[in-house]
Amino acid sequence: MKALVLENIHPTAVEVLESRGYDVDLRSGALSESELVDSLDGVSLLGIRSNTTVTSRVLEAAPDLLAIGCFCIGTNQVDLAAASARGIGVFNAPYSNTRSVVELVIGEIIALARRLPEKTLRMHDGVWDKSAQGSHEVRGRTIGIVGYGNIGTQLSTLAEAMGMRVVFFDTSDRPAHGNARRMRSLDELLEISDVVTLHVDGRPGNAGFFGAREFALMKPRSMFINASRGMVVDNESLRDHLVSGHIAGAALDVFPVEPKVQGDTFESVLRGLDNVILTPHIGGSTQEAQAEIGWFVAGKLTGFALEGSTALSVNLPAVVTPPLNQGHRLGFLHHNVPGVLAGFNALFAADGDNVVGQQLSTRDALGYVVTDASAPLSGHAMEQLLASEHCLWARTW
Repeated sequence: MKALVLENIHPTAVEVLESRGYDVDLRSGALSESELVDSLDGVSLLGIRSNTTVTSRVLEAAPDLLAIGCFCIGTNQVDLAAASARGIGVFNAPYSNTRSVVELVIGEIIALARRLPEKTLRMHDGVWDKSAQGSHEVRGRTIGIVGYGNIGTQLSTLAEAMGMRVVFFDTSDRPAHGNARRMRSLDELLEISDVVTLHVDGRPGNAGFFGAREFALMKPRSMFINASRGMVVDNESLRDHLVSGHIAGAALDVFPVEPKVQGDTFESVLRGLDNVILTPHIGGSTQEAQAEIGWFVAGKLTGFALEGSTALSVNLPAVVTPPLNQGHRLGFLHHNVPGVLAGFNALFAADGDNVVGQQLSTRDALGYVVTDASAPLSGHAMEQLLASEHCLWARTW
């Protein structure tokens, strides 16, 4: 069994995969579409981060691929519809690096409020600039959180603990934490926030979400942070508002175009501004977070490949399977139409097999059933199952 693991994923992932019997090909950088196509022969598990894009063409060229692990939060770098159509499970780490991202944002808020980027640069140039001008405490300031999911809510809690007033806006109906207040619109949030921080996902509809209009609506001399997705922000407009002084400072950890390999040149219109913190997509790049992500995602990949569990898959119906201590297990992914399950169970009955456990889940157009039985289906019954017009795949364990 082969696994291809890219982009400097933590060694914990390799340890988990190897302990479950996988031969791991570990590579430091991302791969292009053509490079992926050439590299997936015989690979059943693929591990990536945010800089590798898995297209429909890649999936078509990988008949042995069972699952993709995104060792990060986002999965927009994977063609999920194409993966689902081929029955390829996609897994991510929605919680493992939350704390690391939040701590980075908190540190950036304090650094910008105290003008630390400018101060440290002057010190390195030999200039002693001991002045309080333009430096502020964050206590009593209002932070506006755009996107109130796993990261936004934890940021809300820590910011309030530091004495900040918290307001948030989210298109979903999410409960407020602590004393945080929901804003009825993004415009309302922008007008009152001293700090605006983005924590939205990478769905296509969010491209160009924050631009010239939104920056103009922000409170004069406020600060801006983007630790979500690079493509949601118009950085040209941000630069204009930074240069004009309308925005006092900004911190960005994500960019529309990011280097594929460690050490490659980074280009941005925001380079060279002393009131901007630029970091190389390291929000979740702490040793603690990466070790946790490596263990978590590798465990989900092997749980799916070796036991049939789709727990926390982002694209397949969720079935949490117990350990298979005895007997035989059959997983059946199929089109979600009436009558499929009845026909499936009829095969066991015709074979005289005793079903000892069964779990079923559906998700949009897909259905997934895992059945533990006293004996495996006969070869003829398996042929009938695989020949069904509604079958995507059937696997035994």
